[in-house]
Amino acid sequence: MLNFELPWHEIFAPTHSLLEMLVRGTIMYFGIFILMRLILKRQTGGISIPDVLLVVLLADAAQNGMAGEYRSITEGLVLVATIIFWNLAIDWLGYHVPFVERLVRPPPLLLIKNGKVLRRHLRQELVTMDELLSKLREEGVDSPADVIEAYIEGDGNISVKKKEK
Repeated sequence: MLNFELPWHEIFAPTHSLLEMLVRGTIMYFGIFILMRLILKRQTGGISIPDVLLVVLLADAAQNGMAGEYRSITEGLVLVATIIFWNLAIDWLGYHVPFVERLVRPPPLLLIKNGKVLRRHLRQELVTMDELLSKLREEGVDSPADVIEAYIEGDGNISVKKKEK
């Protein structure tokens, strides 16, 4: 005979302190955020570090809650809510506090000035010359000499101010 009884208490009752889960989620979010911000560079046209962090941590937190490693859905939901809260809080703070905005979204960096490629800035952001030329072609520019200024923006996109012809 099949047994359809479920251990409801094990599914929903937390086995760890909910405060502990909040603290762990907060520390992990900021720890990984800082590591990613220090180690990773902007990717041309890529998504931002907080976006990647959100997806990775949400997937892990949700998986643990579903797989039973935390032993309860409640603990998984607390971690997911903590991660979403900090992601929204950082976005909000980035909008309202200039210092936080600089941490979350790096300022634009000049790559071309009056037709001259600033190779040191390319190296700093790990942008190859081929990558830069590709982005210029997408903007309808044949050569860096045809550019007044080009910047890599905080989100990784390259903006180009063309010379008048």
